[in-house]
Amino acid sequence: MMPDVRGTMTANRPMADLTWLRVGGPADWLFQPADEEDLASLLSNLPDTVAVFPMGVGSNLIVRDGGLRAVVIRLGRAFNEIRVDGDRVIAGAAALDAHVARRAAEAGRDLTFLRTIPGSIGGAVRMNAGCYGSYVSHHLEEVRAVTRAGKVVTIPAAELNLRYRQSDIPDGWVVTQAVFRAGAADPEALAARMADQLAKRDESQPTKDRSAGSTFRNPVGHSSTGRADDSHELKAWKVIDDAGMRGATLGGAQMSVKHSNFLINMGGATAADLENLGELVRKRVSETSGLALEWEIMRVGESAEK
Repeated sequence: MMPDVRGTMTANRPMADLTWLRVGGPADWLFQPADEEDLASLLSNLPDTVAVFPMGVGSNLIVRDGGLRAVVIRLGRAFNEIRVDGDRVIAGAAALDAHVARRAAEAGRDLTFLRTIPGSIGGAVRMNAGCYGSYVSHHLEEVRAVTRAGKVVTIPAAELNLRYRQSDIPDGWVVTQAVFRAGAADPEALAARMADQLAKRDESQPTKDRSAGSTFRNPVGHSSTGRADDSHELKAWKVIDDAGMRGATLGGAQMSVKHSNFLINMGGATAADLENLGELVRKRVSETSGLALEWEIMRVGESAEK
């Protein structure tokens, strides 16, 4: 039995329509909390043995075909407010990165790096998302979160150990809000910069296909500290190309011809097709360059039974 909630609790909820790649078996439960208090109440009353999986808009996620043995928590409208207060931009975890960038720009605050990053703020914080040389870690002041035990906490950014595509936010904790510091700039100049960023993205990336953004992290370049400012001149797409895997297919999955670090669902792909193609790419890259590509897309859940 699940604890009583004011939000929506759905049993055996298929995940495919909640992910950008459109794959995934059912989660045991999908919980959409009414507000932060409702979320905290559920987590405090949920047995420790029940796994919790916070989920954004599914932009960087493969849910395997067998589904998820967990309570998936998906934040909705109660968590998407965006406010600008001086040089601080306060955003709910469900707010889309692109919306935060636009709202900040309208107020003359520069968070333009978020404009082309797919997904929502909660995921951007957890993954220390970055683009054009700027990362969440360069702007984040603090986050608000609900712990697995149901306690609401505020955590300074310095305690999150933000680094390239990683943070130390504990499993099962749900980020509900983030506070950024953003420098002042002319709103029209910021709008023009974002328009340019979008044009460049659409020119180089398969934005009209079903993908989950970059599939693999860029290999570490000349340093290996793991910090956000590491050198990553060596690009994943380049080593994938060198391995002859641009355009490679498996079932309904393909490494995009337009950008070889984008894994796409051409129609009818299973999660296994996508993940197995990714693993084949990793194998070929290892054989040709000696590099071990690391997944950037999160893969969760169980494989389908044979």
